[in-house]
Amino acid sequence: MTKLESLTPNIMVKDVNATLDYYTTKLGFAIIDINPESGQYEWGYVILDNVGIMFQEEKSLKTEYKEIEPLKVGGALTFYIRVKDINEYFNQLPKEVNIVKPMNKTFYGTNEFAIMDINGFILTFSETPE
Repeated sequence: MTKLESLTPNIMVKDVNATLDYYTTKLGFAIIDINPESGQYEWGYVILDNVGIMFQEEKSLKTEYKEIEPLKVGGALTFYIRVKDINEYFNQLPKEVNIVKPMNKTFYGTNEFAIMDINGFILTFSETPE
């Protein structure tokens, strides 16, 4: 029987270099892979613990998938990321990070906050208290 093993979004962005810089210097991710090896990147892959995200330059991704040619960078979706010790992660974020939802306790019992990255994507970080 087929078993799905992971999900790693590949997100269309205008500037892969700036995006990788933001995710590594502001959010603590590490670069796993890039293409090409230097200069202006068309694609990059970052990871923090078990969460991986790929970023692909707009023209490159639209060349690969003609179906998305009319679409713009950004999206009507959010990324929901489970965290252990959310307060520690929240407190280490630099002031430049755009926090769009401050730390709060949700009606379903989790502690959460949300940021908007430099491309307009929302990342919600969540921890369920023990």
